[in-house]
Amino acid sequence: EAETGSVVTLDAKTGEVLAMVSEPGYNPNKRFDMPSDAIRNRVITDSYEPGSTMKPLTLVAALESGLFNLDSIIDTTPGQIEVDGKVLRDERNYGQISLSKTIAKSSQVGVTKLALKLGGESISDVFRRFGIGEPVNSDFPGENWGFLPRRSGWTGIEEANLAFGYGLRASPIQIAKAYTIFANEGFQAPISLLAIEPGNLYRSEKVLSHKTASQIISVLRSVTEEGGTGTLAKVVGYSVAGKTGTVRKIGAAGYDHDAHMALFAGIVPADNPRFVTVVVIDKPRGNKYHGGTAAAPIFSRVAQATLRLLDVAPNKEKSKFAAETSFLGGKA
Repeated sequence: EAETGSVVTLDAKTGEVLAMVSEPGYNPNKRFDMPSDAIRNRVITDSYEPGSTMKPLTLVAALESGLFNLDSIIDTTPGQIEVDGKVLRDERNYGQISLSKTIAKSSQVGVTKLALKLGGESISDVFRRFGIGEPVNSDFPGENWGFLPRRSGWTGIEEANLAFGYGLRASPIQIAKAYTIFANEGFQAPISLLAIEPGNLYRSEKVLSHKTASQIISVLRSVTEEGGTGTLAKVVGYSVAGKTGTVRKIGAAGYDHDAHMALFAGIVPADNPRFVTVVVIDKPRGNKYHGGTAAAPIFSRVAQATLRLLDVAPNKEKSKFAAETSFLGGKA
C-alpha cells in the first residue's frame, strides 16, 4: 500500500543493469489516461535521503582512519545522545557494543559517536569517492546526480546527520553502484544500460582496499542474520549481505513522524558476490514501514528469482540449506 516503489539489480562485477522497475507504471499504448507522474524511471531520475544504507560508507571512513577496528567498543548508553540541542535515539539501549554490531543494529547513537570523532569532511570524502552526489553517467535522460553537501566547517549535528544518511540525496542506482564496490573487492565498474557480453573488457576503478571491502561484507552479512535488522532479506540456500534504511520524509513542518521511506541495499551471494539489488519503497502504510519489513522481503524475492534465472548454485553448506528449506516446507 505504498505510494511508489523502485528496484534495480546490477551485475556486481561489470556494472550492467540487469533489471529495473518503477511503480506505479503505465501502459504506453493507452496514452489518453497515462499519468504524468508515472512517466519516469525513478531508479535513475529520483533521489532521496538514503538513511542508514549510508552507514557502511561511514564504517569505511572509521576503518580507514586507523582509530577504529571492527572490534572497537562503542558505548551507546543510555540509548540516546544529545547533539547541538537535538536528541538522537536508538530503539533501545544497546549498551557497550562492538563497531560491527553498531552497524548490524543500526545504532544512531553509535554512528553519531563515530561521526563526532571522525569529522564531517572525512565521511564526506568517502561518500564522494563512492559516487554519492556525482553523475552515474548512465546516459539516461534526466539522470539525477543527487546531492552531497560541501562545507567549510561542520556542526556536530551536520556530521551526525551525514553519517546516518540525512542531509544528502542519492538515487537508487547511485546507492547500488556504491554497493558494487563492496561486492567487487574494492573495484567500481561503470554503469551500463547495455548488455555486456561475456569476455568483453570493461574499465574498473580501484576505490577501496580488498581488506576493507571484505570487512564491510562481513558486517553486512550480520545485518541479515539473527539479531540484525534485515533478517527478512534472507534467501534460502544463499548467503546475503545488506543494509536496511528507514527515513522520515520531510513534510510542511519538518520531518514527518508518519511518513517514511523504506530501503534495502543487498548483495548476493555474500560469499562470492554476483548481484547488487536496491529496493526503495515510498510511504509504506501501516506498521511495516521499516526497511527491514517493507523493503527487505522484496529484496529476498527479487534476489531469489535472479539467482534461479541466472543459474547460480546455492553457496550455503548442505546441512544449513536443508534446515532452511525444511522450515519453509520445501525439500533440500
